Amino acid sequence: MADRLPVSAFIIARDEADRIAGAIDSVAGWVDEVIVIDSGSSDDTVTVARSRGARAVENAWPGYGPQKRFGEDQCRNDWLLNLDADEAVTPDLEAEIRTLFATGRHTEADCWRIMIRDVYPHEAGPAPWAYGYHQIRLYDRRKGRFSASTVHDTVRPDAGARVASLQGIIAHRSIRSLAFQVGKYNRYSDMQVADMRARGRGLPRWRLLTEFPFAFLKAYVGRRYARYGWWGLILAVNYAHARFLRVAKAYEARLAERTRR
Repeated sequence: MADRLPVSAFIIARDEADRIAGAIDSVAGWVDEVIVIDSGSSDDTVTVARSRGARAVENAWPGYGPQKRFGEDQCRNDWLLNLDADEAVTPDLEAEIRTLFATGRHTEADCWRIMIRDVYPHEAGPAPWAYGYHQIRLYDRRKGRFSASTVHDTVRPDAGARVASLQGIIAHRSIRSLAFQVGKYNRYSDMQVADMRARGRGLPRWRLLTEFPFAFLKAYVGRRYARYGWWGLILAVNYAHARFLRVAKAYEARLAERTRR
């Protein structure tokens, strides 16, 4: 349609039937195409995606970076917008991107950073103090692409690529429940340790003493989780435990290697 932007939105997913509609609906109707790359869902993710007008493509899971690079290759436009299945473009960000392309200002940069802010199950939208981080999510793939790392999914701009920031935000609903959050960081810490060991890296043992308290302070004060009250206390403890678990698993792997010798 004439009012659609020359942008391809792509989303990687697995077992996201309960959340992916929000991600697709936030871009459907104003981008040229929406592509969902599914890695073997056992639920109705693909059915939901197609019912929302997205094109669903199957690809066995190769890791975060490679899966997003596969997604890039499925797109027909050079300008790409990446979302995760638990994210959604806010109306303000949609309006900003529309204006960017309508005025031709999108060419002022090759890669655009977008603030991604946390939203929790009991919230309608991100709190003003919600933790957020900038990532390149709108970009010209001729000037940058996702890294090949199996653990980290980050767009790497080419040398000389121009990078700028947008003002609108992406709402990030990363936590379905506390049980889901604990399972997620348990799995992710396994991948982090495996990635570190593959690259010959390790973590010093003294961090077993310092990781939890420093991570708790970082989350409770630095990320302003204290503003959420009791909920923020829970979030800070879980964040600190996730960081501690990574160090503990790295030490466990070192002990196992020593035993094998």
